[in-house]
Amino acid sequence: MGLHIVLIEPEIPNNTGNIGRLALATGCTLHLVKPFGFEISDKRLRRAGLDYWVHLDKIFYDNVSDFFKANADKKLMFFSSHGTKNYWNAKYEDETFLIFGKESSGLSEEILTKYQSQTYKIPLFSPQIRSLNLSNAVAVTTYEGVRQIQNL
Repeated sequence: MGLHIVLIEPEIPNNTGNIGRLALATGCTLHLVKPFGFEISDKRLRRAGLDYWVHLDKIFYDNVSDFFKANADKKLMFFSSHGTKNYWNAKYEDETFLIFGKESSGLSEEILTKYQSQTYKIPLFSPQIRSLNLSNAVAVTTYEGVRQIQNL
């Protein structure tokens, strides 16, 4: 089994470290798209990822264009509070790419428009909440993918 977690322009090292740890725990590859809001050597990233970071299968891209060129033929799923379909209605398959935007603004309008039919949301049941923390959103959707693929 192998899902791919993609972070486009992540800004918070602690989130990226936690997501790296989650990726390793679930057998996922982590794709990190620059620019980052931190240095990859940031001690907060390493602290959140603990000593697992060295074991993580990770791929870096210089920019979003490079990511899409390299993965144009892959199954892509996007996650945003602007999605119209719930993540649990998505059909996860082995080698699916789960794509998330940066913490401050999410995915770009260009990406949301181009991939509207492939964009999902995590429903929120309180009007006081705009979105979940990025690492929580990645965990929720990744484990749904693991569940579906392993038919648990």
